[in-house]
Amino acid sequence: MTALPTLFSPIRIRNLSIRNRIMSTGHDTILPTACLPNDALVAYHQARAAGGAGLIVMQVAGVHETARYTSHLLMATTDECIPGYARVAQAVHAHGCALFGQVFHPGREIMESQDGTLPVAYAPSAVPNERFHVTPRAMSARMIGEVVEGYAAAAHRLERAGLDGVELVASHGYLPAQFLNPRVNLREDDYGGDEPRRRRFIDAVITAIRAATGPDFVVGLRISGDEKDTDGLTADEVLAALVAFDGRFDYYNITAGTSAGIGSAINIAPPMMFANGHLAPLSAAIKARVTTPVFVAGRINQPQDGERILASGAADMVGMTRAMICDPDMPAKAQAGRLDDIRACIACNQACIGHFHMGYPISCIQHPETGRELTYGTPAPAAKPRRIVIAGGGPAGMKAAAVAAARGHEVILCEAGRQLGGQALLAQMLPGRAEFGGIVTNLSREMMLAGVDVRLNQPVNRALIDQLAPDAVVIATGAQPRSAPVEGADTGHVVNPWQVLRNEVNVGASVLIADWSLDWIGMGIAEKLARAGCRVRLAVDGYMAGQRIHQYVRDQWVGTLFDLGVEVIPYARLYGIDQQTVFCQHATSGAPILFEDVDTLITNLGHQSDTALEDALAEFALETHVIGDALTPRTAEEAVFEGLKVAVAL
Repeated sequence: MTALPTLFSPIRIRNLSIRNRIMSTGHDTILPTACLPNDALVAYHQARAAGGAGLIVMQVAGVHETARYTSHLLMATTDECIPGYARVAQAVHAHGCALFGQVFHPGREIMESQDGTLPVAYAPSAVPNERFHVTPRAMSARMIGEVVEGYAAAAHRLERAGLDGVELVASHGYLPAQFLNPRVNLREDDYGGDEPRRRRFIDAVITAIRAATGPDFVVGLRISGDEKDTDGLTADEVLAALVAFDGRFDYYNITAGTSAGIGSAINIAPPMMFANGHLAPLSAAIKARVTTPVFVAGRINQPQDGERILASGAADMVGMTRAMICDPDMPAKAQAGRLDDIRACIACNQACIGHFHMGYPISCIQHPETGRELTYGTPAPAAKPRRIVIAGGGPAGMKAAAVAAARGHEVILCEAGRQLGGQALLAQMLPGRAEFGGIVTNLSREMMLAGVDVRLNQPVNRALIDQLAPDAVVIATGAQPRSAPVEGADTGHVVNPWQVLRNEVNVGASVLIADWSLDWIGMGIAEKLARAGCRVRLAVDGYMAGQRIHQYVRDQWVGTLFDLGVEVIPYARLYGIDQQTVFCQHATSGAPILFEDVDTLITNLGHQSDTALEDALAEFALETHVIGDALTPRTAEEAVFEGLKVAVAL
């Protein structure tokens, strides 16, 4: 019996009854092909519907040829889209879940071209944006009319496909929000000049959609309640618009931020530095002024958080998108009272929106089955159960153990240390990164549920293999800090990040971090020591700090380091040290860069695989697999995915 009564109460929107208050908000998956729904997208949404979601909102669908803001969005400009949408609707409805689509035009927010040439972007006025450095062309009145008709035609197609409704995307500084914004909309015609005229575009769109669709078809508005940007819509401006539109839409879906600004775009998928449910006060302020039902998203990754927000009256429905990317079965588990079995999202952003920004299909570092449902959605039971020994209890080993045991194998996982987790135990020790330890909690629970025999303080060697006599060994022994030679290291105080995090060394008052890895480690150590009062210089062997981590995580961290007074020096390749002077080379010119008065040099030079067990078993006639950092040092994403792949292959 669930202890989450509000979360699992039904809600009625227009004439549609939705079984619970859990929503998957619209998000790009990179799964479609040729801008149309395909088998992969059907399987992706079907998994979340089967997992108990009340409402799924599909990703944006362009309503006009000028709406192509990426090369992989959906397009709803012709009837060609209808069969694919119909297949998604049938798959989702079969599990009792409601389905909406998003109708979309980005305006000036064009992320990439279709063919390598820069496209022409269209907006209310020729006002450039900061993030993509796009200068748009002002839309003519004729084009505005075409786009308005495009919204209506797209909504009609989605209704014909069997969807329950559509959502007009005015969030994150996209075209409808650009018309509302007096700093972006500089027009003096019917669509600009004062508040009523700036609202006329949205008014025309909702009027056209209502005329093109049936009386039961739901039409909602997704909007940033505060764009949190110098030139963005303010909370007061958005509230005034929503009060004016009250009763025109069937619901308001509240988020924050704008794609137009580097700092404000972080709100599109806020990383773990943001508090859970941080936008609830924003939705509550809107809900207090309108009669339209209000939905809200924003780092709501646990059902308890959703219940709290709903019970407080801050919203009528909660977006738990990344929560269901990480665990598609989260709603069903929560309703059954299995809260401890939920694989909680840690907001790392690496494989969900991180994949989107790299142009790869969506996934999750903890649950690589996401986005790969057609291949790994339901691993088949083992044809013949075998005894498997897994050496190493980091993310790679834990995932391999959990999946292999769930398939019916007898699995013994041996961890040399006293704790499971590998490098995740270090990651969680940095400021704002404690939640990363959730990957250890989640994978440990999966192993327990699958019946894995976990043995701590148990290194694996040839003698143990002889004793256990397994049918196969999976080597997931990880890696150690790379001990690259540093000229003059014996003359100064040279340490590595692991030693700092474990408090194994004393760090001086003036620190230089030589950062080759360009990941969370260098930035995290810099923040930790700056907060401890050290003078910190971060010398990165690349063109920016955090170059290899997701841009929202990086951008948030760069701002934090700036506020803490950390000096970041790009293109700095470590050369050597002479007492308190560190020598670097400019990575492109080769010119010397000198750092004086360095008490401690911290070398973040990557990792080197632990191959001892692999070497010991090299001549042993036994099926052996090497995964994760033991294969070659990378990230938790590759480690967990390789754990899945080897477990399915065993």
